[in-house]
Amino acid sequence: MQRFPILALVLAPALAAGADSSAQVPPPAKTTGSVSVGYVMVPFVLTDLKGKPVPNLKEKDVTLLVDGQPVKTDLFSKSEDAPVSFTILLDGSGSMGLVGKLDAARAAVRALVQQKLPGDDFSLYVFSAGAVREEVPFTSDTARLLAAMDAVRPHGRTAFYDALARMPDRTLLGTNGSRAILLLTDGIDNASELTRDDLAVLLEGLDVPVYPIGLRSPGSPVTPPPGVTPEAFMNLEILGHVARLSGGLLSIADEAAQLPAAIARVQKDLRTQYLVGFTPTGAGPIRYRRISLRLSGPPRPVRVRAGYRGTLPPFKGG
Repeated sequence: MQRFPILALVLAPALAAGADSSAQVPPPAKTTGSVSVGYVMVPFVLTDLKGKPVPNLKEKDVTLLVDGQPVKTDLFSKSEDAPVSFTILLDGSGSMGLVGKLDAARAAVRALVQQKLPGDDFSLYVFSAGAVREEVPFTSDTARLLAAMDAVRPHGRTAFYDALARMPDRTLLGTNGSRAILLLTDGIDNASELTRDDLAVLLEGLDVPVYPIGLRSPGSPVTPPPGVTPEAFMNLEILGHVARLSGGLLSIADEAAQLPAAIARVQKDLRTQYLVGFTPTGAGPIRYRRISLRLSGPPRPVRVRAGYRGTLPPFKGG
């Protein structure tokens, strides 16, 4: 059984002010449109019309398309309950202290721990006030993880674009080939140096899915402007964009009791994904190229990353 990378959920709780044991994560090198990926890995999730994973898909049943043309792939695999390295990115902004949102984030992490499989490991990063700090490096010690969650104290503004930009390299520190990032957040980005366009370019280079979980609290004192829905105020469009581009899944929770089901959906994805891959040829301009899949059999829902930034793929038939 071959394991393969997956990108995590970004959680949005709060950073413990002045925590001596944490280490600040430096910003990544500036991403530009001239950077090409060296290998393209394409995880995808296939379900039937009732939402149940489709088992026993064969390589001959899958055709990967780039910009609408069939591609020669050199990798086909299925996760089959492989252990996962979960990178938990926790938004530590001050608004996470309102109306039980931090409690909901803790409930999500408890559910993640309760549903873990042998071999899973976890790391915890918290972002607020313009900084991202590693609170727990990758570990299988779930008691340490939960204790760090309990110690979080919300403060500062939200800069999740900047925080997410720091995570891809950090996910490689886990012990497993399958990887994931969790994003729990309660609102819009209001403090990042990166722009939305910068974030889009970053996501074009990701080869694993992001799973955002949006935390809404009924009765929150944070009121949207006139004519703006609570969903828009939380910027679900951005969170959905992150999930779509990376092949992940957006979940919304109004209360802590909904978090175990949301985590179960993530777990199901990570334990039942397929993967195809190829090496770009190095020919042609470096640009964003759109990915799609053609599957044999009846039409079924499939979720896959939107594309990659790089040179031409090895098309079938030259």
